[in-house]
Amino acid sequence: MTDPGAKAGSDAPEAAHAPELAERAARLRVAVVGGGIAGLVAAEAVAAIGAHATVFEAQGRAGGAVQPGEADGLVFDAGAESFAVRGGHVRALIDDLGLGDRVRTPQPGGAWVAGIPSGAAPLPKGGLLGIPANPFAEDVRRVIGWRGTWRAWLDRLRPPLTIGHDHSLGRLVHKRMGPRVRDRLVAPVSTGVYSAHPDDIDVDVAAPALNAALTRAGSLSGAVAELTGGSERAPGAAVQGLEGGMAGLVDALVARIELLGSEVRTAAPVEALYRDGDGWTVRVAESAPAEVADGAGPGDGPAEPELFDAVILAADEATARRLLAPHVPALAAVAAGSSPRIEIVTLVLDAPVLDAAPRGSGVLTVPGSHTAKALTHSTAKWAWLRERAGSRHVVRVSFGSQGEEPATAALDDEAAAALALAEASALLGVELRPEQLRGSHRSRFVQAQPSAVLGAAERRSAAAAAIADAPGIAATGAWLSGTGLAQVVPHARAEAERIRHALLWG
Repeated sequence: MTDPGAKAGSDAPEAAHAPELAERAARLRVAVVGGGIAGLVAAEAVAAIGAHATVFEAQGRAGGAVQPGEADGLVFDAGAESFAVRGGHVRALIDDLGLGDRVRTPQPGGAWVAGIPSGAAPLPKGGLLGIPANPFAEDVRRVIGWRGTWRAWLDRLRPPLTIGHDHSLGRLVHKRMGPRVRDRLVAPVSTGVYSAHPDDIDVDVAAPALNAALTRAGSLSGAVAELTGGSERAPGAAVQGLEGGMAGLVDALVARIELLGSEVRTAAPVEALYRDGDGWTVRVAESAPAEVADGAGPGDGPAEPELFDAVILAADEATARRLLAPHVPALAAVAAGSSPRIEIVTLVLDAPVLDAAPRGSGVLTVPGSHTAKALTHSTAKWAWLRERAGSRHVVRVSFGSQGEEPATAALDDEAAAALALAEASALLGVELRPEQLRGSHRSRFVQAQPSAVLGAAERRSAAAAAIADAPGIAATGAWLSGTGLAQVVPHARAEAERIRHALLWG
């Protein structure tokens, strides 16, 4: 098997020394701290060259934000439910793991936006981050009203004098097209996709070509029309998922790592890292913390320190910074990103009123209008789940965003499910009664700072530069790569390649 992280042009010298390199690689031991997708991808890349990778995962199962849930005997995605197709990195990984025949595309239907004066309306198609190409389009007018439409039309009359000065998406949209476009169209998309208000979103990260197109077109709506080419694709359409759930990706990665002779240890929180000559000693806590997922018991990892040739940190930002602090002092000068807490309550319902998918594949909310930030009608979005659910419906209700604690944070599971049911009823515009609830599942995440937030790219670059100066250690994960599997997977491979190259050729 070829090294999936190999750089172009490196095959020739490595081929010439293949026996020597293979023997050297077989003696290498690499610790990977964190068993989310980033850690598993990095471990698989290390194991693929014949080295031994040991993944230490603090929770009771690997996968991080990619995890399954179960309620009323039905298994579904309780965390990440899809992946962005851009770049092709995730699809290439899926194909390599033999899961290509399980890839599925969401059902057409589109999302709605709730919290507008009329209650709710379909989210307009053909826009970019919620910015419409044509403010006079009927579906746009339905959301922002005639007053908002005429204000947005002024964008066509305004000279593009502020290009290059407005990095905030929210400020740019407000200045060009007015508050109704920002608050009713752009804000629901930005909070739903990035868990952040549009005022905090960096235009050049979220839509890199938008400012240049605005300069050429002379208006924001004209820029969107140029970039979308009049496409009627709904926001979020460029994603795919896996039949059976995205947790299948986790299971396949773990199986591949073990097939290659490496290992994944769960309920094994790393307590500390120590320099030990040219290597590293990893100390694992004797027992997992009380808050590990699924009631996991004592840690599987040994309490005695273990020696490794290198370490790849693939944990969340807070854990990574704690473990790196003694070894990368320069990291302290880099501000930590704010990490929103997210909760997803998934409901399994016996509700025939949902058969017609009254509000498409889901609902985004105008910030401040509802306690939930978004809802996904999973059985309307994914045909494979609808087939398995039979007459039941699966609805996911999401709470929490940047700077806002989830409304469910202080509630027990029963109360959280009751709140989610009430929100689902309001967002879907139908009556959902407690007796229709067949089961529920609750998942909690600390999300890395959204990659499109202002200043996040600079913080990631500064942190990565500080870590790169420390020999024998690498770091990956959403806090460094940016959020989403499309960014996490290639970053994890690149960091694994950096360690591989340093160990074999350094």
